[in-house]
Amino acid sequence: MNNQKKAAFQIIFLFGLVSLFGDMVYEGARSVNGPYLKTLGANAAIVGLAAGLAEFLGYAIRLFSGYFADKTKAYWLFTFIGYGLLISVPLLALTGIWQVAVVFIIIERLGKALRSPAKDTILSQATKQVGTGFGFAIAEALDQIGAISGPLIFTVLFLLLGKGNRSLADYQFGYSLLWIPLALVMFCIFIAYRRLPDPEVLEPPVTKNQQTEKLGKVFWIYTVFTFVTTLGFANFALIGYHFKAKHILSDAQIPLFYALAMGVDAIAALAIGKAYDIFKTRHNNEKAGLITLIAIPLFSLFIPVFVFSAKFSFALAGAIIWGIVMGAHETVMKYAIADLTPLKKRGTGYGIFNTAYGLAIFIGSALTGLLYDYSITTVIALSIVVEIAAIAIFFTLKKEALTASL
Repeated sequence: MNNQKKAAFQIIFLFGLVSLFGDMVYEGARSVNGPYLKTLGANAAIVGLAAGLAEFLGYAIRLFSGYFADKTKAYWLFTFIGYGLLISVPLLALTGIWQVAVVFIIIERLGKALRSPAKDTILSQATKQVGTGFGFAIAEALDQIGAISGPLIFTVLFLLLGKGNRSLADYQFGYSLLWIPLALVMFCIFIAYRRLPDPEVLEPPVTKNQQTEKLGKVFWIYTVFTFVTTLGFANFALIGYHFKAKHILSDAQIPLFYALAMGVDAIAALAIGKAYDIFKTRHNNEKAGLITLIAIPLFSLFIPVFVFSAKFSFALAGAIIWGIVMGAHETVMKYAIADLTPLKKRGTGYGIFNTAYGLAIFIGSALTGLLYDYSITTVIALSIVVEIAAIAIFFTLKKEALTASL
């Protein structure tokens, strides 16, 4: 193994650990943010608005952070600052009013927006030495370990504290435990930086593409499809709020269900990702993998029916289906942009996609939260109507994808 490949494996593994410990911090928090805000006195409308706004900013700002990271080449700086803002999560242990907690939740998502383009750029340069798919698979596998173990921190803690509803102090103690993985995140980033301060040396030289291409029709239909199907997708902060408000799950069970959903997410991501590649090969068409996107609105149709019910068994089924859809969101929905955009427009394409995705989460979460206090039936019905509309858009997308050229 040559020195470059060895360095690449080290960076990939270190960033895998960064993702693992980082996910322990923010996924652990996200599994209980909804119930925590309720404990602080926030209603469903506030939870929905806060969660939606945080997600929107976390995606939309990537359009600018990615641009400036590229312009300045300060990828490590953006990575350090972005992960450093995870400090807002354990600081939730010091909050006593929901307004302050909401600010910290939004700051965490801003950190995600700052670090993601820079981190992905560094990681992509390392994967060039070992294979893009294989390299990202290593990082993703470690990432999901963190996504599962983070919520389990709260589950184990709440179980050890005994039966009954958890108090404000119980939640705050749980958040304070997240200082430990946060310290490990920053340590791993520092080691990675010391090992390879200039990751561009791992990027093989490429021939400059002289073509001046534009974003095609398929991309724009795809963006509309993404917006609509995400608009009807329930945010887990509201789902967790519902579980607690209607006494469907205990405080310990809510993060456990989130961990279950993350486990299903990991399995579903592998299956859907494999199916995506199979369709591309079978049709000999880079865009044929989009056929797998039908799974997103089809499964999403059932989520509100199950998660906003009053039965434990329905809540369990809803968490599993939610995990399946998240698996599709985090693989096919995001990575398909690479097959839909010319190289010169790829950064722009991802920026537009992330903005549309984040805007859909914001509007959907805010609207669901507002409607929740008035009629849960209306929330369910509206979500179903939106996903049916997404299915109709999908068939237009499928037809265009199989016939049009980029």
